Amino acid sequence: MEAPAAPQDPTETRLTITSPEQMRELGRRLAKLLRAGDLVMLSGELGAGKTTLTRGLGEGLGVRGAVTSPTFVIARVHPSLGDGPPLVHVDAYRLGGGLDEMEDLDLDVNLPESVIVVEWGEGKVEELTEDRLQVVIHRAVGDTTDEVRHVTLTGLGERWSDAGLETLTA
Repeated sequence: MEAPAAPQDPTETRLTITSPEQMRELGRRLAKLLRAGDLVMLSGELGAGKTTLTRGLGEGLGVRGAVTSPTFVIARVHPSLGDGPPLVHVDAYRLGGGLDEMEDLDLDVNLPESVIVVEWGEGKVEELTEDRLQVVIHRAVGDTTDEVRHVTLTGLGERWSDAGLETLTA
């Protein structure tokens, strides 16, 4: 009997972003690394740039519809305009429970053929897959006009071990 494969060490990339346009561009570049079946979890303070990053992902994936915050509808599906995967954009901010509370969204059904991006998903969607990309966006809080964001992308699982996250820093 073979022992189970050892879990892959996380792959981590750090970036400094200085404008909303750079955040969108990061999304467009990251989209080139994504494929159907990918789960991307976004976290950061309110106003950190999660939706701006997702807007860039939508542009890079070539999906239909304006990518806006799905806070009041919980989830939006953006079909592909070409042959790429659709983008499922979820805002779990108002959801208190774990995956059980999100079950009605059918994320487990959509995952194999879609790219799923979940804002505020920590503690709620990790059970969907061991392979996921966690994106943490830090910004200065309080009364500030500082546009600087520190972004940490952590790829978990075999899928992300050689996905090319390091190319995002070039």
